[in-house]
Amino acid sequence: MTGSLFFNIAGTANTAFILLSLAGVAAQLRLVQRRRQRADASDGATAVLSLNQFTVSFLAYLSFFVYGYSIAPFNHFIVWPRLLASVLVLLILAEIWRDRRSRASLASLLLALAAFACALAGLLRDGQHVDEGRVLASTMIVAITVLLAQGYAHQILLILRSGHTGAVSLRMSQLVLLMDLSTVVFAFAMGLRLGWPLLLLAVVSGSTKLAILWLFRWQHGAQAGERRRRCNPGGHRRRHA
Repeated sequence: MTGSLFFNIAGTANTAFILLSLAGVAAQLRLVQRRRQRADASDGATAVLSLNQFTVSFLAYLSFFVYGYSIAPFNHFIVWPRLLASVLVLLILAEIWRDRRSRASLASLLLALAAFACALAGLLRDGQHVDEGRVLASTMIVAITVLLAQGYAHQILLILRSGHTGAVSLRMSQLVLLMDLSTVVFAFAMGLRLGWPLLLLAVVSGSTKLAILWLFRWQHGAQAGERRRRCNPGGHRRRHA
């Protein structure tokens, strides 16, 4: 009874944080849409956003959606929030394609649409081949964890190269980090036999989100230093005269 209570509490808390993180993903989508509507925009609406990272993030959400309906019993705490997250990130991929019109963005969008259709088809099979689906989803999650680490590394590198965070949303990073922390707790509540894929991905995702949050702080420090130099360009020379 205690284990069941812990599972329900952890699952409810994780669902709440996932829904909160969806507000962060929605904030990212709104930020892109606002930037696209600016008449005086000097860069693209999706500047500095990593297509790589958002494609892998979509696949990560989708793989947990598949994993949640592939295990027994059907895990509502995993399935429905990840389905909503997949839809929101899919919309961001559509915005990236709309802004860039590149072959890479089109390929990512088509891949995401095809994967989404296959995942929904799997849900409609009504529990057939549960064991095979769980093994397939677990394998997907391990592969996607590696790709997610690479995708976030690419996003971090883009920020460092450009010197600013561009269209990257601070709120999304903060809320997804909270979701990752709650997912770690929920993974232990599930038991490591079933929960290890959630634990693996949450630890990797949370670590990269911490790095991105540090880059926001780094950017603000760099901007403040630049403003001080512009306001007092000769101050350094006068102090050493």
